[in-house]
Amino acid sequence: MPKTTGRRAPVMPASADDRLWQSPVGHDLSFVLARANAVSLAGVHAALAEHGLRVRQYSVLAIAAADTRPSQRELSDFLRLDPSQIVAVVDHLESRDLVRREPDPNDRRAKVVVATAAGKTLYRRAKSAAERADGEFLARLDASEIAALAPMLRKLAWAPEIV
Repeated sequence: MPKTTGRRAPVMPASADDRLWQSPVGHDLSFVLARANAVSLAGVHAALAEHGLRVRQYSVLAIAAADTRPSQRELSDFLRLDPSQIVAVVDHLESRDLVRREPDPNDRRAKVVVATAAGKTLYRRAKSAAERADGEFLARLDASEIAALAPMLRKLAWAPEIV
């Protein structure tokens, strides 16, 4: 029988992630949702970079490419962005000839955002890249978990605001 020295094997310290997840914030649902969003966005941003887009730009382009003809105010409200942020995003997309502003037939004071042919083409290519990134992010869930998660997140995302 081998001799033992009476010394214990060294204890490996817990990783920073392990330790921090045990903190109160690791159990806070708002933090966990925000972190999941950040991790998801990082993957989508990387996938969209090859198309010269960021997630906000992609979101506006996707809505415009769907022929929904949103006003800038509607985009601001729907995407939960300040109106000045929407103006900057639309300006950028317009400078690349991906969208254009047209008069709103229902309100002469407002403009609607419409995708150009080039914008629709880029959207289709970027959509494939974004879907691949989403698939990689969601791969840690099984199909039943994804099927359960999606409607719950939609319910939370469109819940009445708490002021």
